[in-house]
Amino acid sequence: MKVAGFETQVVELPTERVTLGEVPGQVTPWYTTLRLRTDDGLEGIAYAAYVSRAVAPALKATLDGLCEQVVGRDPFETDAIGRDLRMRNGGTAPAGRVTRACSAIDVALWDIKGKAVGMPCWKLLGGSEGRARTYGSGHLWRHYNLEELQQWGPTLVEQGFRAMKLRCGAESSAAAEVERMRVLREAVGEDVDIMIDINQGWTVHQATTIGRQLSEHRLYWLEDPTQHQDYAGMARIAAALDTPLCSGEYHYGLVPFRHMVEARSIDIMMVDLFRVGGFTEYVKAAHLAEAFNLPVVTHLATELFAHVAAGTNTLLLEHVPWAFPLFEEVPQVEDGMVVLGDEPGLGLRFDEAYLRANAVDA
Repeated sequence: MKVAGFETQVVELPTERVTLGEVPGQVTPWYTTLRLRTDDGLEGIAYAAYVSRAVAPALKATLDGLCEQVVGRDPFETDAIGRDLRMRNGGTAPAGRVTRACSAIDVALWDIKGKAVGMPCWKLLGGSEGRARTYGSGHLWRHYNLEELQQWGPTLVEQGFRAMKLRCGAESSAAAEVERMRVLREAVGEDVDIMIDINQGWTVHQATTIGRQLSEHRLYWLEDPTQHQDYAGMARIAAALDTPLCSGEYHYGLVPFRHMVEARSIDIMMVDLFRVGGFTEYVKAAHLAEAFNLPVVTHLATELFAHVAAGTNTLLLEHVPWAFPLFEEVPQVEDGMVVLGDEPGLGLRFDEAYLRANAVDA
């Protein structure tokens, strides 16, 4: 079996279906869908994306160019294909568009592999059951006021979530930041885990002083409090706080994760599917975390990442519904778990009507 062809298409996700409005001037994202086809009729699907629409044409062109290099290859050679693509198109150093395109290709290849052997990807990756513990992360943004936090927290619990992420880092005082956590904790009760994401918005001093106050409200983890490449600063924060420090979503490739664990700058490793290199490279990052006795968690792409979360030593799956409109059906949340089926491959099908209605010439 060989890869015989491919098809890519840029698709817009309208703002009424996907809300990313916490950043002033934020635009509706464009996704590049991918279909890899084999000479015996199998099709593997995936997508690549940046938040910025300005980059979408370049990302599609990169994905097209790399897919041409995959035509004629055996889909089961995922590790070799990824290594060859990185070496031929960016050297050993991971690059933004190249890595994102490689990641999409890798996921589509895994979809083909699962379909070829009649097995869901989560089982092919070594999982024993098709479910993964998840947390609600597509809400509770920085622009939400206290009343909205009081409303949305219980709503997420009603939707089946037993853990949720709150965004902080935009308030004018430490007291205001802590008040957001206090209000949400009061709204959802003590049985729900709460994570806080700062998206690199604090200094090391702010992170240590505010982090100590936040810990009084049973904070599950503090995420990316300061610049993600400041390993020494992150290590200082990790040493100063009892709350676990989580980071890693901004890193491309595997090497930065080694730097983080060597610096003792994290307690929980977060890996982004599109930045690390797809399923194949995520598994390597997860094994690295396991070797250092660190939990690993996912970033975005819930409908794809559910398979690696169920198939590896992953603690938690981030639930963000941004890409859900691309598909006919997506895995559902049941009592704090994302539940996958036994359909071969990813078990996903593009919503053809939606793709046609939202296709973009890029």
